[in-house]
Amino acid sequence: MGMTMTQKILAAHTEKCSVEAGELIEARLDMLLANDITAPIAIREFEKYGFDTVFDREKIALVMDHFTPNKDIKAAEQCLGVRNFAKKHGITHFYDVGRMGIEHALLPEKGLVAPGELVIGADSHTCTYGALGAFSAGVGSTDIAAGLASGKVWFKVPEAMQFALHGTLPKWVSGKDLILYIIGKIGVEGALYKSMEFSGDGVKSLPIDDRFTVSNMAIEAGAKNGIFPVDRTTFEYIRNRIARNYIVFSADNDAQYDKRFDISLDSLRPMVACPHLPENTKPVDDVKGVKIDQAVIGSCTNGHISDLRTAAEILKGRKVDPSVRTIIIPATQEIYLQAVREGLAEIFIEAGAVISTPTCGPCLGGHMGILAKGERVVSTTNRNFVGRMGHTESEIYLASPAVAAASAVAGALTAPDKL
Repeated sequence: MGMTMTQKILAAHTEKCSVEAGELIEARLDMLLANDITAPIAIREFEKYGFDTVFDREKIALVMDHFTPNKDIKAAEQCLGVRNFAKKHGITHFYDVGRMGIEHALLPEKGLVAPGELVIGADSHTCTYGALGAFSAGVGSTDIAAGLASGKVWFKVPEAMQFALHGTLPKWVSGKDLILYIIGKIGVEGALYKSMEFSGDGVKSLPIDDRFTVSNMAIEAGAKNGIFPVDRTTFEYIRNRIARNYIVFSADNDAQYDKRFDISLDSLRPMVACPHLPENTKPVDDVKGVKIDQAVIGSCTNGHISDLRTAAEILKGRKVDPSVRTIIIPATQEIYLQAVREGLAEIFIEAGAVISTPTCGPCLGGHMGILAKGERVVSTTNRNFVGRMGHTESEIYLASPAVAAASAVAGALTAPDKL
């Protein structure tokens, strides 16, 4: 029986020649990730059980990105603990204020993930790296503690679903609209503990940033991971970023898939996920006119340079509605600097928006844009659960950078081509 792309990567990280869906395996790690919220828990468990040496200081990334620059004393103490751990163990890839970025944008940018590699992170959106043809998945902080010591992790091999993409996305339609469409179609448990594998002639038309976005939100469908084939677009991204050897895997022709979906990219429209689940999706045209109080453009999902360019294209020469607080969050320092060099920062400021240091802040209701009771936000983040970005009686509409920027100008939800 043939194997899927995910199964081949998992098998390559064990002593086995092949693996099957449902099988329990112990796999070797190529990279382990934790942040300023999850790392302190892992560190406490690591030390509690008497471990005094990490498995490989080159294969651990600690990124201070959620509550940094620190929003309060507790956040400062958490970061201090991680900082001390990184110094004690000589962790090479420790990223603090000034060097950090939002973790799931930062690791690919720094060349810390390559095709065919196996990555775990104590953050559910670790599945982002499937865009590069890697197997990556979120795990708990206790799994991270064990991984810090052993360099290994237990997995149940997931079943797989195939999403065959055809055609090309229209103007103002992006990877965010694609994944919102898919989640709306299959539901937040539609891919529960499965691998979402993308294929078809439409893949080649998707820029790498769109692939990051789609893989990032596989978890919102309940998936263990999302993964794309490795092609010219992948190689162009990792060129000059990765010098080490890596292996490219592809699914066998007779690989087994639980379900298959064919999706015409040409037919998609800008989408939004209405409160309070990512599966509550509609074309933005169906909710046009819903008033908003805030717009957030950024996060691990949509803080890439292409996302900022899209927002700037819409905001150039326009002003955001005075009643809409508009917050732009570049995902990394490199992206921030590129936005400055290209004049995007000037466009944002002249439009009436503010630019934040890279942070996960508002996405998880941490800081830099918390909502009050009754307020609505259109956000390029990934979750719109009750209370996710502030008060339990606030509302979150998930959307692409194009929709968020257009809505900020209009003062209400709108499609970019309807401005």
